[in-house]
Amino acid sequence: MRFISYSQNNEDVLLWRALGHVRDGFYIDVGANDPVEHSVTKAFYDAGWRGINIEPLPAHIAAFDEQRPGDVNLAVAAGSAAGSLTLYDVPDVRGWASPDRSVADLHRAEGHTVAELTVPVRTLADVCAEFVHGEIHFLKIDVEGFEGEVLRGMDFERWRPWVLVIEATLPNSRETNHGSWEHLVTAHRYRYAWFDGLNRYYVAEEHTDLLASFGIQPNVFDDYISYHLDRAWTANRAATQSVREMEEQADAARAELHDMMQFADNLEQEKQDALAEIAQLRHDLAQAHANGQQATLWARDLEERLTATYNSTSWKVTRPLRMAGALVIRLRRPGLARRLLVRVTRNQRIRRTLIPFLLRHPALNRHVSGMLQAVKGSLPQPVVNIDVPEELKGLPVSVRNVLADLQRARKHTGG
Repeated sequence: MRFISYSQNNEDVLLWRALGHVRDGFYIDVGANDPVEHSVTKAFYDAGWRGINIEPLPAHIAAFDEQRPGDVNLAVAAGSAAGSLTLYDVPDVRGWASPDRSVADLHRAEGHTVAELTVPVRTLADVCAEFVHGEIHFLKIDVEGFEGEVLRGMDFERWRPWVLVIEATLPNSRETNHGSWEHLVTAHRYRYAWFDGLNRYYVAEEHTDLLASFGIQPNVFDDYISYHLDRAWTANRAATQSVREMEEQADAARAELHDMMQFADNLEQEKQDALAEIAQLRHDLAQAHANGQQATLWARDLEERLTATYNSTSWKVTRPLRMAGALVIRLRRPGLARRLLVRVTRNQRIRRTLIPFLLRHPALNRHVSGMLQAVKGSLPQPVVNIDVPEELKGLPVSVRNVLADLQRARKHTGG
């Protein structure tokens, strides 16, 4: 897994190269400043290490309380003796706070605002006595020119950090200042290992095997990446992913818009078709209405003609002929003649009307007589003595009875 470096000058890369094999290690950070930005211990905390963070500014230590709950976070300054001191802070530049007045004067000369505040002081030996219960794998000191006072408050015979990392230049300068305090380290059996341009590294004599880890600057073989670059890459990946998602959303939106436009086109076509159908229906309805009016006029005309026909003299005069014609048509039906003749000869009123008509038309009388003769076999033949002319003897008895009735009626009337 690639190592992420949070420190200002890749200090954590060198320390990880030397101490990365240690599990659950322990550190002390004097002048911790920030739990993430330029932190030498952040990568180790993420790897499971724990330790002590000493930072005199209360606002700074609050961030450690929030982000490093597994560490001991002390809002004190480390010095040669317990007590208090005046700390000179530069609010517009984080990490420039120093107990050294000359350093504060330098910052003022450069135009920076310097704030003074009083903070408590503890020695490293006292802090270790209270909180250290095992090995100290590295001790880092960055106190803006106050390194010597911090080293004087440490008992290097009782507490033996494996590696020391000590800022060795004047604040905001390449000029080294280790000459004023290095003897406080080498006198306690620590060997110089490396200078990175900002810090000097020392290794305890009992761990000289670690010296080989400091013979060369951090490089590609350490497989590390700076926190800022990692954050930039992460932001870039997130931005790329966001752009990709936006492009996908845009593609989806374009596809949806295309579908909506297609749907709108289809809807417009359906609308046009519907309007055409409505127009056709209206035309058909108008045509049907016109046809209906024409049919109504035709029916009224027909009704008027029929009424005029029914009320005309010719229709009334020709009624018997129409009835006779209908009778003839019916008589031509198979078997119908027999039934009608039977019915006629049985109806006295019809006989009285029909016989005189037959007597006036001899040819029709003979035709009817023949038909009656053909069917008389199926009619009853009572014996009646009626004096009838020879040409009417072929009539059925019922007809002759009608004739007899007519003759009697004529005698009574004097005809």
